[in-house]
Amino acid sequence: MPDREHQAIVADLDPPFSVLAPARQTSPFVFCSPHSGRVYPQQFLRQSRLDALSLRKSEDCFVDQLFAHVVELGAPLIAARFPRAYLDVNREPYEFDPELFGRDLPDWVNTHSPRVIGGLGTIARIVADGEEIYPPRTQMSLDAGLVRIELLYKPFHAALTALIAETRARFGYCVLVDCHSMPSMGPTGSIASRPQFVLGDRFGTACDGAVIRFFRDSISALGYDVHLNRPYAGGFITEHYGRPQKAVHALQLEINRGLYVDETRLTATAGYHALQRNLGLLTRRAVLQIPLLLQQRAAAAE
Repeated sequence: MPDREHQAIVADLDPPFSVLAPARQTSPFVFCSPHSGRVYPQQFLRQSRLDALSLRKSEDCFVDQLFAHVVELGAPLIAARFPRAYLDVNREPYEFDPELFGRDLPDWVNTHSPRVIGGLGTIARIVADGEEIYPPRTQMSLDAGLVRIELLYKPFHAALTALIAETRARFGYCVLVDCHSMPSMGPTGSIASRPQFVLGDRFGTACDGAVIRFFRDSISALGYDVHLNRPYAGGFITEHYGRPQKAVHALQLEINRGLYVDETRLTATAGYHALQRNLGLLTRRAVLQIPLLLQQRAAAAE
């Protein structure tokens, strides 16, 4: 199995992620889309009990495309090419599910996180709507899981770490925006069951309060309903990289898919272009004004 896993990744997921970068970075922002990958290894499709459309229910559909414009604003965008159902980089590296890997796992494996218990560990057992990915009684070897970590997870995070470090070295600080989408949890096209946007900063620990308030107020000014930290406060990426005391500000931005996706067919709706336009207005304003906000706060603290 590890050899087949290695071959599948090399055959279908080389490179495992893309980095869209301006010729010269002029903004202290880094944008990240860890869940928009849609390249499904053929071996994985054969292993799964689900069809390709069902597997795609875990995708953050088109989020990388919705934010591709940030390169024109002088900021890089890193996006996974592998799907979340295959490997989730918004988790700790070793959140492994004993229901999938067996219960005889090493002590350094986190088998008790709420995400693992829910079936959505680093290597998911279910897709976002709760369907089991693999046939009953499937047992994946630890070695096969570690191949995915070594070839996909670690390179992605190494690249993201480098982007953040380079940005902080160039500008003195970095603002990381981790971009996601969430299901509407209502009838197709309905956005009534959840807010239209959710911003997460790990309850005030991952970025300066001025940054999260700026995004909240700017999104509200565009006419959207926006909540803070509920139901999503930010995952591993926000928690791990957000260190405002070390000049790295991280926030998670969730977009209700009912704004732009037919959640049954996973195709863009008429709302896609309006959302894309408004995200362009939001990010342009953020790139121009957040540096001024942070400079003012730094000066006031001296």
